[in-house]
Amino acid sequence: MHAAAIPTPLVSFSHRQSKAWFLWTVSVALALGVGYVDYKTGYEVSVVLFYSVPILLVVWFADRVSAVFMALFCSIVWWWADEASGHHYTQEWFQIWETVVRLCYFLFFVVGGTAIKMRLELLEHTQHLEQEIIRISEREQQRIGRDLHDGICQYFAAIGCAAGSLKRNLDKQGAPQAGRAGEIEELIMKGVAQTRGLARGLFPVENDEAGLQSALRELAVSSTHLLDLQCTFEHDSPAPIFNNVCATHLYRIAQESVSNASRHGKARTVAIRLTANPREVSLSITDDGQGFTPAKASGKGMGLGIMRYRARIIDAQFEITPRPGGGTVVRCFFVQDS
Repeated sequence: MHAAAIPTPLVSFSHRQSKAWFLWTVSVALALGVGYVDYKTGYEVSVVLFYSVPILLVVWFADRVSAVFMALFCSIVWWWADEASGHHYTQEWFQIWETVVRLCYFLFFVVGGTAIKMRLELLEHTQHLEQEIIRISEREQQRIGRDLHDGICQYFAAIGCAAGSLKRNLDKQGAPQAGRAGEIEELIMKGVAQTRGLARGLFPVENDEAGLQSALRELAVSSTHLLDLQCTFEHDSPAPIFNNVCATHLYRIAQESVSNASRHGKARTVAIRLTANPREVSLSITDDGQGFTPAKASGKGMGLGIMRYRARIIDAQFEITPRPGGGTVVRCFFVQDS
């Protein structure tokens, strides 16, 4: 049979079997090696702790049942080493007791190792679910943003054009309702602007290399207009971001930092700086506000937990430090894959 014609499940099964045989070969070899050392050193020197290495190896890469068998095998190896080294017991049941105690000791590693493994797997699964929830939330926000921009905004714009055309026709006829039609057109266009702003907030970063630059520039402009501060944006030229998910999380971190600087720090100026190249990305937000206390920075307030979590999702380093002369510096940086 040609190799390409081998069914995929059969190949997968063969691969798993090979890994299992390799694992057992290594584990048994380690147990026998520890047993030989135990035999050579005699019963005066205890190496019983080293029997945990093959047991924990099986715990981590196999299952609990296999680990129990390995614990039993290690107990037999220990018994052989103890017997071969000439350890003399005054009564036979002393040796049986020692063997049972060693077996219980090895089973303790099985139970403890399995508990740690399950805990780590649960933590990894929880983190995966949290990341998936964030991704789904971001995708849904992007979909709603596109629907608002491409759907409702277009309908409002068409209605605004119709109202403008009606106003012009009424003006030509000298009708008094022309002013009312103009007010309707103005209200509709304001609604279009607000809807576009809402859509932009839900879908802030365009899916291209310069999308984050544009989004941060608009954030600086809108923050200056809406908040009582002067917000500026600086960046290297060019500053490419190749991953839109990372770019979106960086934008949200900057957005939260600017909001914190205004609401909690009472800052007057905020500077957003983006430095990026094909390998490394660094975002910093510096303000001249009241600064922060270490307790507040490590607490749950001001959205710091969310910012740290967003940084962790994209494998970025997140730090918040005092600014010399007063204020706060928020920095997030990571290595990107081009």
